[in-house]
Amino acid sequence: MNQPIHRRDFLKSSTAAIAAVALPNIIPATAFGANNKIALGCIGVGGMGTGNMQNFLALEDCRVVAVCDTYKDRQAKAKNLVDTKYGDKGCAMFGDFRELIARKDIDAVMIAAQDHWHALIATAAAAAGKDMYCEKPLGVSVEECQLIRQAIRKHKRVFQAGTWQRSQTNFRHACELARNGYVGILRAVQVSAPGPQYQPKYAGPLDPQPVPEGFDWNMWRGPALNKPYNPGRVAWPDWYLIWDYCAGFICNWGVHHLDIAHWGCPTIAQERCDIECQGVYRQKGFTDNIESWNATFTFAGGLKMVFTDQTVNKTGTKFSGDKGWVHVDRDGIWAEPEDLLKVKLKASELHLHQSANHGADFLTSVRSRQDPVSNVDATHVASYLGLIAEIAARLKTKLKWDPKMEKFIGNDEANKRLTRPLHNDWTL
Repeated sequence: MNQPIHRRDFLKSSTAAIAAVALPNIIPATAFGANNKIALGCIGVGGMGTGNMQNFLALEDCRVVAVCDTYKDRQAKAKNLVDTKYGDKGCAMFGDFRELIARKDIDAVMIAAQDHWHALIATAAAAAGKDMYCEKPLGVSVEECQLIRQAIRKHKRVFQAGTWQRSQTNFRHACELARNGYVGILRAVQVSAPGPQYQPKYAGPLDPQPVPEGFDWNMWRGPALNKPYNPGRVAWPDWYLIWDYCAGFICNWGVHHLDIAHWGCPTIAQERCDIECQGVYRQKGFTDNIESWNATFTFAGGLKMVFTDQTVNKTGTKFSGDKGWVHVDRDGIWAEPEDLLKVKLKASELHLHQSANHGADFLTSVRSRQDPVSNVDATHVASYLGLIAEIAARLKTKLKWDPKMEKFIGNDEANKRLTRPLHNDWTL
């Protein structure tokens, strides 16, 4: 199972197998593995993926049964962590995600591959009947986000994004204050995320380099442009800063706080808006993504959302109304008047989805077949907000966005940028 496999040969041999293992829409408890635990496969076990995997290893309701990565040493390290936890040698290793999702004994997958892989892996996993915990953002284009959402709903899969702030009390409280009118009528939302302070680590030569032994560069690159291997393309945070693999921190980091903005103010995904964004782009080594940005969304009803990098405004999300404001970040929560922080919601008021553990919330939803706290629809909105701001910055023009059509109004060039081509024979 761990021998190299060519893409076309694999597709021919596995299409029928993947179709055959699709799970029913409602999964009975007896469908799960040994001891009625949810069997989980982990796709992408680098830094973030290993962290996610270890979080799931700590939960009694699931069992990790397989790992997948393009680095053989990462496969081995992840397998060792799993086998040590369970006291056996049962964890399988794969270099191709399609082999993992074709296994009948896997109920769900954790996806933490590079951003440019999310759409291909998530849509294939959904078609194979797998529920999934997938890292943010949803995709590297609005179209990719749409296709993931479509696949999740079509195949009736459970989807939890790695936007784990929704499972933190402070973030939920801030959104409940905004949603229940405790700051009055919302006038403005301020969102800020890290950007320029993340700089590339690689400082070596930019010419092609030999591919390291035990690393499948072709598979890592996948649907991105066919470029020669260089360690500066795969280092972190360098690949975050390269357009071929990621839309940049405006989306990849911004998605966290944009998600909270949308959770506390649904208007952001309901009304047409004008978008203006000034941006500065990187030009160091291989990096070419947007580095700093200052965007303003002006909605039809008068609400304004300002979205910047943190050199302009303090990180986090701030809801401002005609009676006060509340600002939440990973460092804490602040409000004016300060007594808002002590508010206890009445039973008759809106209570948002309560989750104390992001992974456990996903597993609960796998059993109940209900949406978890970071469902695919919310993640789609949080992802596209950063993507369309980046398009406005790239085109250096004011754009009009229709959230119902999910298109720009009267700008064909901007609409072309809602999609991204796939390369090397990969298709969605």
